[in-house]
Amino acid sequence: MDTIGVVSTGVYIPEKRMTSKEISEQAGIPLEVVEQKMGIREKPIPGVDDHTAEMGIRAAKQAIEKAGIDPKEIDLIIYIGEEHKEYPLWTAGIKLQQEVGAVNAWAFDTALRCGTTIMGLKVAKDMMRSDPSINTVLLAGGYRNVDFINYQNPRTRFMFNLGAGGGAIILKKGFPENEILESHLITDGSFSEDVYVTTGGTKNPITKETLDAGLYQLDVLDPSGMKERLEQKSMDNFIACIEKALNKSGYEKEDIGYVAMLHMKKSAHLYVLDQLGVEHDKSIYLEDYGHIGQIDQILSLELAEQQGKLKKGDIVVLVSAGIGYAWGANIIKWG
Repeated sequence: MDTIGVVSTGVYIPEKRMTSKEISEQAGIPLEVVEQKMGIREKPIPGVDDHTAEMGIRAAKQAIEKAGIDPKEIDLIIYIGEEHKEYPLWTAGIKLQQEVGAVNAWAFDTALRCGTTIMGLKVAKDMMRSDPSINTVLLAGGYRNVDFINYQNPRTRFMFNLGAGGGAIILKKGFPENEILESHLITDGSFSEDVYVTTGGTKNPITKETLDAGLYQLDVLDPSGMKERLEQKSMDNFIACIEKALNKSGYEKEDIGYVAMLHMKKSAHLYVLDQLGVEHDKSIYLEDYGHIGQIDQILSLELAEQQGKLKKGDIVVLVSAGIGYAWGANIIKWG
């Protein structure tokens, strides 16, 4: 059976930055808490033209250029960016297809919040395996859920790390390098209504009053209850996804060469590495980027490549968690 390999990645990071000092001042929390506990030195935030799908388009063009392929070779485009984008009720993948010149592809959007890239890679691989006509796939999208953060709302403190950016990955059937192996995902619906934007859907439509009250922003309805139910379960599910994805791929924790992990508080990042028995320098802590949702794994991969952390034959783990709640891991055999 043909291998399916990662041909290239692309990342777009806005120039505009929000510093730890600005977060500290806006939220009224000590600077050392922002930097040491939350693990944020600065994060990218969107400029005037940094729209969600647009950032994905910029990353996709970069990935296409790096891959040295003609966009006409792309058979499928999977939009892995956020639901919060240029327009509501709009398929961003089709716009992306048009902008990159992938005239022979078809496109669709997919969503699993910050788990979308992990899920998208599994979907792409499974579709490529089952459909002989799909040989080259572009996954791309953008993220700017920072727009929904109110720094005066202590209930959403764990999301003060949200930033903005775009990412893209190109997969090719029969490509002998950077082979996509197996994945494992877990979702738990008991958390499905813990974190969301309370206004703007069919249950609570937007009105002048709800807008004035700031109800269009992310909120956590029962923060202490959620923390109690989620904290240990989340860590356990992280480890379970990684172990099961490794096991399905024929590897063990001892084989891990690099972990491309989402940004979360520093103690949680180190806990995951310690539980896996992975040295801390085999992952990059994204303290200068914050959490760019499902773009984190692509960004981590690019930074690892730039810093010479990826060697031929390395077993690379991509791991995510998304509100909902969803956890996931993919395994890539690098080089």
